[in-house]
Amino acid sequence: MTSSANSSTNKVRARSKDAVELSAGLAEERHLIAHDKAVEGFLKYLANEKQASQNTLEGYFQDIAQFIHFVPEVVRGEGDCAWSLVNEAQARRYVAGLSRSGEVATSVNRKLSSLRSFYRYMMREELLEFSPFHLLRGLKRAKRLPVVLTVEQVGQLLDAPEAFWKAEQARPNRHQVFQDPEFMALRDHAILEVIYSGGLRISEATGLNDDDINYGAGAFRVRGKGKKERLCMLGKPAARALEAYLLRRHELGFDTEAEKGGARPLFVNTGGTRLTPRSVQRSFAQYVAFAGLSSDVTPHKLRHSFASHLLNAGADLRSVQELLGHARLGTTQIYTHLDYQQLAAAYTAAHPRA
Repeated sequence: MTSSANSSTNKVRARSKDAVELSAGLAEERHLIAHDKAVEGFLKYLANEKQASQNTLEGYFQDIAQFIHFVPEVVRGEGDCAWSLVNEAQARRYVAGLSRSGEVATSVNRKLSSLRSFYRYMMREELLEFSPFHLLRGLKRAKRLPVVLTVEQVGQLLDAPEAFWKAEQARPNRHQVFQDPEFMALRDHAILEVIYSGGLRISEATGLNDDDINYGAGAFRVRGKGKKERLCMLGKPAARALEAYLLRRHELGFDTEAEKGGARPLFVNTGGTRLTPRSVQRSFAQYVAFAGLSSDVTPHKLRHSFASHLLNAGADLRSVQELLGHARLGTTQIYTHLDYQQLAAAYTAAHPRA
């Protein structure tokens, strides 16, 4: 792994206090494996052949460092690890240790998957002949159904930017940093409409470029996980919201210059540069509170709501799978459980012999 990749891993910050403490405690392990040839080769393989994002690479690197923390005996020196010394018993103890430390099943299984992938890579490259993780099963986890908004709640949320910025503009002694209220309202309304219209992840929405939108066809191109492209539908309300936003963007001189590679970002900040997912998340939280919705409503719940509303209206599962960009139909099928719950509740309430 290069020095730049090593420094990037130091930027990884976990979301909970325990994870932050763990990350801080792995500085030595990260340093020890930073120049290990197997680790370097694995990360290059993920980046070049699997088109993994920087965040994904950092996650794999962190998982390998944590494994070293559990089995330090494989380290022969800085950048020199004897991965073939790990046996099945050590692999089992590692998983058991994660579970005892309070890690949830999804987190344990993700880390186990990282190490399976790492050992598969080393076997492919003939660096070793055996993977101690090959037969190791992950922890069972309860299936949690995604929480979705009602159609009415989605409407409240999509209307919130305009109402929020009108109230903000009328507030006495409001913060004087330049923010054009009309621009902010139109842009944020447009991005929420687009997320819901296409069932997008937040990173997919902020990654859109001007030339991804085809107004005539009522569709737009999205780059999803693994840089896979798909077509999403652009509903009429979303198209109108985009047109109003782009007109205001042009009036204010925020039309974007091409980034490296020639792309012109669709959603920009007041400096004319691409809007970040973090910026959208901050604004989204404001609109959720303003609309009187639960504080646990996130941009991803708009994606869940998109899928559930389509299925409720009669869309077939395969079509929804394509629109969401799911590689496996099983990932999409979880939304059918929501429909079943609604049907069961209606049956219980209405059937005379339920």
